[in-house]
Amino acid sequence: MARQKHLSSILQKHSGRDSHGHVSMRHQGGRHKRFYRSMDWLRDKDGIGAVVSTIEYDPNRSSDVALLTYRDGEKRYIVAPIGLAVGAEVISGDSVDIKVGNALPLRSIPIGTVVHNLEIKPKSGAQMVRSAGTGAVVLAKDENNIQMKLPSGEIRVFHGSCKATVGQIGNVERKNRVIGKAGRSRHMGIRPTVRGVAQNPRSHPHGGGEGRSGIGLPSPKSPWGKPTLGKRTRKRVKYSDHFIISRKKKK
Repeated sequence: MARQKHLSSILQKHSGRDSHGHVSMRHQGGRHKRFYRSMDWLRDKDGIGAVVSTIEYDPNRSSDVALLTYRDGEKRYIVAPIGLAVGAEVISGDSVDIKVGNALPLRSIPIGTVVHNLEIKPKSGAQMVRSAGTGAVVLAKDENNIQMKLPSGEIRVFHGSCKATVGQIGNVERKNRVIGKAGRSRHMGIRPTVRGVAQNPRSHPHGGGEGRSGIGLPSPKSPWGKPTLGKRTRKRVKYSDHFIISRKKKK
């Protein structure tokens, strides 16, 4: 089955530019044309079963996508977890079976279950655990407060009404892929990166010096002089701080 035209549209190119046309993200541009597939992050068709029609490659995300055909004829795309095959039946709801591909509120999911497509707030749509090979684990429950262990190792509290999908996202071996040649990077929209030490001192803090002189600084800097490698970028005070029980594991 071919790509669903009514669920896809050409993804506009921005080439790393902002609304003023200035480069805000370096090393981007020149990629191949892509079609963006509209994803069902809400899974709000509760009680209506669906059959997996196809498992497709999606150039815009790290995992494959599955096309669901519901009993009423509607079709939607979801992220494909491990074990979800063509012909499998999935459903969403408050009290459906704990089965790969089914979507339930966290309060209905048993402790120890691996899930993905996790909502931060109820009915906000999946925002966390959406990359290939990732999965979060239900650790504990206290009424409507559900403790989840995220892929980073962080333990965070979620409301029991937040939905999640059972299973671990597929395409686990993606992290082992080898790009192979420069042309493939260009097709993906990745332009070449020049090392800071190879530039002149007006272009980068690491530049200058006679021969291979190194960076000449106590710690690495970005092209704009900001510290890199270990500098924390999270805000000191953030609204979600009181939801975090344990920070992510250190490398």
